[in-house]
Amino acid sequence: MLASNPEYVDAAVARSQARRHAWVSFRATLRLEVAEALRSRWFASYAAVFFILTGLLLVFGLTESRVLGFTGLSRTLVTYTQLAMAIAPIFVLISTVRSLSGDREAGVFEYILALPLSLGAWYGGRIAGRFLLAVAPVAGALVAAVVYGAVKGVAVPWREFLFDIGLLSSLIFSFIGVGFLISALAHKVDTAQTFAFVFWLFLLLALDLILLGVLIRNQAPLESVVIVAMLNPLQVFRIASMMLFDPQLVLLGPTAYAIFDIFGRELFLVWAFLYPLALGAIAATIGYIVLKRSDLP
Repeated sequence: MLASNPEYVDAAVARSQARRHAWVSFRATLRLEVAEALRSRWFASYAAVFFILTGLLLVFGLTESRVLGFTGLSRTLVTYTQLAMAIAPIFVLISTVRSLSGDREAGVFEYILALPLSLGAWYGGRIAGRFLLAVAPVAGALVAAVVYGAVKGVAVPWREFLFDIGLLSSLIFSFIGVGFLISALAHKVDTAQTFAFVFWLFLLLALDLILLGVLIRNQAPLESVVIVAMLNPLQVFRIASMMLFDPQLVLLGPTAYAIFDIFGRELFLVWAFLYPLALGAIAATIGYIVLKRSDLP
């Protein structure tokens, strides 16, 4: 009966065409985003930083790891992830905030939105393309390190290697979402880049200096400071990456007891993976709502 109803058939066909149109728009935007980035200097510089960093760590890290008692690529992975935590977010933020605000400032919106593209698919395609471009050099450098270690006959910590890639991907996605939110709110590239740098600097300082100052001046309970710290994606990433190789978190001292009392080891690792993803998704969604309600051209 439903199939013989012309209105039902028309609605089903319209929904199917809408999904197909959104998918075509998404793929076209993704290919365009990747193609433009591959021609730009920022991506070449971004990739070169991580591959050169990995090369230096492999040259000096493996030898040092044997002397200090570490086995395999453990020390190299630890050092790499800690450096990537400081380098990748600012690269991602500065390059991402230019996407929407730069198009608006250059008047590209007027051309793009005149094309038969779905706004949601176009926005999602840009996020997906930026995410692939940001993760590829970081993960590629880690893969190169594993291949080098395997060729040299060095033991590879596969569990830590896979989890490091997951943690880095999650962290990068969170900053991409924040970057698109800032880009949607700011109408000028300079303004967007300033906000991005201030946001990154605040998170970086909040790792130790601000929270330590709050703890000393206000004599706040350690558990309260830890809970606030766990809202910082950089802090969550740093502790999770340390926990993979130091399950007892000896380097954190008494703070480790508060973390284990609140989360526990397994729950904290789950939080370290899911929280940045949720943060990035929420920020990107808010950015899309702001973009959709704004005067796009």
